[in-house]
Amino acid sequence: MYKPLLAAVALTAGLATTAYAEMTVGVSWSNFQEERWKTDEGAIKAALEAAGATYVSADAQSSSAKQLSDIESLMAQGVDALIVLAQDTAAIGPAVQAAADEGIPVIAYDRLIEDPRAFYLTFDNVEVGRMQARAVFEKAPTGNYVMIKGSPTDPNADFLRGGQQEVLQAAIDAGDITIVGEAYTDGWLPANAQRNMEQILTANDNNVDAVVASNDGTAGGAVAALSAQGMVVPVSGQDGDHAALNRIALGSQTVSVWKDSRELGKAAAEIAVAMAGGAAMSDVDGAVEWTSPSGTTMTAKFLAPVPITQDNLSVVVDAGWISQETLCQGVTNGPAPCN
Repeated sequence: MYKPLLAAVALTAGLATTAYAEMTVGVSWSNFQEERWKTDEGAIKAALEAAGATYVSADAQSSSAKQLSDIESLMAQGVDALIVLAQDTAAIGPAVQAAADEGIPVIAYDRLIEDPRAFYLTFDNVEVGRMQARAVFEKAPTGNYVMIKGSPTDPNADFLRGGQQEVLQAAIDAGDITIVGEAYTDGWLPANAQRNMEQILTANDNNVDAVVASNDGTAGGAVAALSAQGMVVPVSGQDGDHAALNRIALGSQTVSVWKDSRELGKAAAEIAVAMAGGAAMSDVDGAVEWTSPSGTTMTAKFLAPVPITQDNLSVVVDAGWISQETLCQGVTNGPAPCN
């Protein structure tokens, strides 16, 4: 296994390719069902290639048990660092322990692994929740709200929900907003979100004025349930999925909080290479000390998200995230750049 050349490793792009030619970084994906993970993977691969390091990966296919065996297999292949998108953050503990025993640094990628030995890299998910709720609240300052949450095994689901509540609390206290339905979405699966939304609509005789959905997949499920009833209400999401951005252009979704996963993937690869080369977590550019909800002190880096609505759809086109043709498919007389 490749071991540190220098303790003071460059933490920026442009790492010398010759120095890392024998370095291997393993990535354990929880699943590949979300469109965005393919984008993350492309960014990680490109940054590792630029550093002269090798990429290996495994897809746990939404199984926490398979993810543990995947990580064991990646370690057996001699990886020098691990990037882990945890399927179940409580179940991943033994893998972190095994990596620590071998001196292999671990990056908790986009989902918290509550272990101080893992470097936590993500976007500010509480702020994502605030952004979602703000955009929906602006369109529906009163009425019956539905909260479609993420997976109960993903701490991000509760970070998002906390941010959403911060924004809505005053209106709830004033009686302007009533939460008439709330449900976790097992596995973040759109089909589960759609089923939850259908049940909530039935229970409330379709008397729903807004939906705060926690990502674009769950938003898609909610929109499908609403559309089946001939309903259009404000709906939030996140990730900048192409289908969601198209829904914003069409008017069936209000906001997608865009987390440019190309930046997240690039950062993960650079941090993995640096830490495998001997850099301390605290040496990472932008690293902060952060306390988890249960009181664990972590080293973390948070990237900034951007809410995308009809008012700024051109941002994602200008950034090369989505083509104008894909964004504007089926749109007539829509917002810029679809007009």
